[in-house]
Amino acid sequence: MGVVITASEPSWIAPYSGLSPKQFGKLITVLRRGGPSLVCRGRPWSLPLEDRVLLVAAYWRTNLTLRQLAPLFGISKSAAGRIVSQLGPLLALRPRSRFRRDTVLIVDGTLVPTRDHTVAERSKNYRYSTNHQVVVDADTRLVVVVGRPLPGNRNDCKAWELSGAKAAVGNTVVIADGGYRGTGLVIPHRRAPGESELSAWKEEHNTSHRKVRARVEHAFARMKTWKILRDCRLKGDGVHHAMLGIAHLHNLARRG
Repeated sequence: MGVVITASEPSWIAPYSGLSPKQFGKLITVLRRGGPSLVCRGRPWSLPLEDRVLLVAAYWRTNLTLRQLAPLFGISKSAAGRIVSQLGPLLALRPRSRFRRDTVLIVDGTLVPTRDHTVAERSKNYRYSTNHQVVVDADTRLVVVVGRPLPGNRNDCKAWELSGAKAAVGNTVVIADGGYRGTGLVIPHRRAPGESELSAWKEEHNTSHRKVRARVEHAFARMKTWKILRDCRLKGDGVHHAMLGIAHLHNLARRG
């Protein structure tokens, strides 16, 4: 079976991984340092590590079915499935464990349409989706935490705690939108009962708040160029691994 896409040809790397060849090389180096986690019993892989990583990235980026993608790498559908299952978790973002004292984070939830109805529920987009709480650093705009996926009908103020995102950031200052009332996060000012309009200083604060909070929306826009986040066919933890892996690749691309 002939190979069409390969990481040995640098021109294939950027379109299918979203990374430059140099960034892709750094990712491979980090994975190789993992050592034992890449070793599995049985026959050795027919594809080198670089091509296997590119296959997983291409699967997330294009959302082609494995039956469509496997021939492009010269392997069978079942082999492609095993590669995605093995490498997907290894590409996952590692949540940051410590934050500087002056760090400011931004959180928001995003919905990922998911075909596995055991982990999803109908949400405000009228599709079976999962709710993912994503936390970004307001300064670097890098993703620092992605919470566990919850059914899409959970509101953000509940998902913030249940997903584990709240525990992951500890006491760090976090800003959010008005959907996080009662969580202790920094949210926009709202009119009190009987008030016709906000005072000038509150309006000014809300304007500043919106400009900063927009950075998490920009992160979502970049991450959702990976088409698997528009219609995920993976089962079980697959959607979580895809979200974490795409967050990791997004950060690599942002760092340059």
